[in-house]
Amino acid sequence: MSVMADNRPGDSDMHRRQRGKNLVVAGFLLVLVVIFFVLTIVRMGPQQ
Repeated sequence: MSVMADNRPGDSDMHRRQRGKNLVVAGFLLVLVVIFFVLTIVRMGPQQ
């Protein structure tokens, strides 16, 4: 039974690499969203 527990689906080396890539892309998109948000707030800020 312990052999089955070590070999869970979605836990292979390929899945780990893909999950790592997904996390990098998600982090990159989050940074872009934050930069866009900050730039929008700064540009809309002091308009006098």
